[in-house]
Amino acid sequence: MPKTSARLLSLLSLLQARRDWPGVLLAERLDISPRTVRRDVDRLRELGYPIVAFKGPEGGYRLDAGTELPPLLFDDEQAVALAVALQIATTTGAGIEEAAARALTTVRQVMPSRLRRRIDMLQVTAVGRSATTRPESQVDSGVLMALGAAVHAREVLRFDYASPPGAGDDDPAMAAPRRVQPHHLVTWGGRWYLVAWDLDREDWRTFRADRITPRVPTGPRFPPRELPGGDVAAFVAGRFRGSDGSGGSGEWPCRGEVILGLPAAEVSRYSRDGVVEELGPDRCRLVLGSWSWAGLAADIGRFDADIEVVGPAELRDAFGQLARRYANAATGPLGEKSQYV
Repeated sequence: MPKTSARLLSLLSLLQARRDWPGVLLAERLDISPRTVRRDVDRLRELGYPIVAFKGPEGGYRLDAGTELPPLLFDDEQAVALAVALQIATTTGAGIEEAAARALTTVRQVMPSRLRRRIDMLQVTAVGRSATTRPESQVDSGVLMALGAAVHAREVLRFDYASPPGAGDDDPAMAAPRRVQPHHLVTWGGRWYLVAWDLDREDWRTFRADRITPRVPTGPRFPPRELPGGDVAAFVAGRFRGSDGSGGSGEWPCRGEVILGLPAAEVSRYSRDGVVEELGPDRCRLVLGSWSWAGLAADIGRFDADIEVVGPAELRDAFGQLARRYANAATGPLGEKSQYV
């Protein structure tokens, strides 16, 4: 017979795998007597696991919801944070999706009902991005829960939306409360976004959650709309690449090709979703996209290397515009040459 501690872990694992377990079947799976099963169940109860017995032809046991999370005793906010992290982990593409989903099921099963309701309202879609992302933005957990609840209930949401730093608040449309039909809460590049149908602008919008201040109460319920393309991940990725997210290739609106005087291995580490082809030990071809030609030229210019533009002509013109702009910036305010020129 296994040691008591090993038996208890095996028994707990079985109780988490399905809702109801007949006592006789548990005894057979663990190769112990029904009396030992009863004793082990009592030991788990002493540790804080809410195991209830149910009546029937054979009788059995069920791991039920309790008043706290044994034996680690997470507080409510820690339990919510753990469940949200596990939801995101199921879509990371890091090879842990199945384990994260099983862990989320296990955690949810022993949560008090008040926490299970909060978690069920917060459905998160994690949209992948490359490792070279901007720093994370802090979002109040209460805001996330309010947005998640509105998405889950399909209720019109009103909120104040802060302007980007330096944008000012002169535009009355920016200062007015927004009225939207919230559909998805997503993560992208370390930030949280709400994907919603803007009722005043009659179009889809993505809102940064860290700039949202929800207003209460929420509005009436609404029938869900279908996103252009039907896939929230493709829609969000397309919006950030400058397209409408309605499908197609989802490519950047501006895409160019250059030859850099650097090894391909060095360029590929910082090229985001660009295509890098080795042409020699210190030479490579880079095909990269951006939201504008000037942005693409500046993005390529951050590589400290000689650049040969293959095409198109718009990219070559953008380099010329940036060259003149940088030359002017290097000149002092009184027309004197900078010491760096």
